Amino acid sequence: MNQNRTLLNAPVLTHEKSLKTLVENRTVYSLNNCELNLFETYKESQLVPLKFNDLVVTSMLRGKKVMHLFDDPEFEYLPGETVIIPSNVEMKIDFPEASKHNPTQCLALAIDHFKINETLQFLNERYPKEGQNNFWKLDHENYFFYNNIELASTINKLIKECMSSSITKDALADLTLQELLVRIIQTQSAKAVDTKQLTDKNNPMVPVLEYIRANIRENINLKDLSNKACMSPTSFYRYFKRELGMSPIEFILNEKIKQAKQLLKDPNIQINEVSYASGFEDSNYFIRIFKKYEGVTPKQYQLMNLVN
Repeated sequence: MNQNRTLLNAPVLTHEKSLKTLVENRTVYSLNNCELNLFETYKESQLVPLKFNDLVVTSMLRGKKVMHLFDDPEFEYLPGETVIIPSNVEMKIDFPEASKHNPTQCLALAIDHFKINETLQFLNERYPKEGQNNFWKLDHENYFFYNNIELASTINKLIKECMSSSITKDALADLTLQELLVRIIQTQSAKAVDTKQLTDKNNPMVPVLEYIRANIRENINLKDLSNKACMSPTSFYRYFKRELGMSPIEFILNEKIKQAKQLLKDPNIQINEVSYASGFEDSNYFIRIFKKYEGVTPKQYQLMNLVN
């Protein structure tokens, strides 16, 4: 089953007569603190180089690329995915399937580093994080992730502002840039939690997450979690949602579903066993929640793994 990813609203493709090149045809929308670049490719190509002077938020809109970035293994880049690239880092891109009938389209939003620093400073002063040396910052190691609904909504809003002819577009884009940086940091934090990369013992989230995973079968309440973080329930709830962009209940449900997916790899396990082992008391509720998150029932998911 594919991970959940939210697609962006893809702008209309450039008219064929207006294309300057068939490989990474570029349309630019420049604002005071950012530059939106739309790239379109209409023929197969390999190792096309691209580099920006500023940090760039890229998101796939149509088609498929293969990215060569840093010294990491190459990876497929598809719609619903975002890659953050630091300033002056060269990427090389393959377009294995691009054609006139199947073009790729990707956005690259270059953000002025002064704007990034200003936003991070504002967040650290206004919303300081708990724990020593725990600051709002972009994680350049955690550069690839799936768009969630909130992140996709913010990027869509920014595309609209950049392409607008309104006299207030710079002011509105600045506000949306601030929101985008918050969403990216939250998404990176959620991915770090999901892949168990968050290990700093000074971070109050670490004992909370360890407690949730160790007690996933139990009925976990907000009071237990806030005690682990040494906060009041109200402060803890706000802190958790600000850090990860989701409530503690949403996170616990995510963890239960992950546990269920692991168990369903066993072709002999019964659905009611999976339900109980994942912390769901009612198997009908478990089936409804699983289908909401994964798009298929637990039994269908189990059979799909059997085929694979």
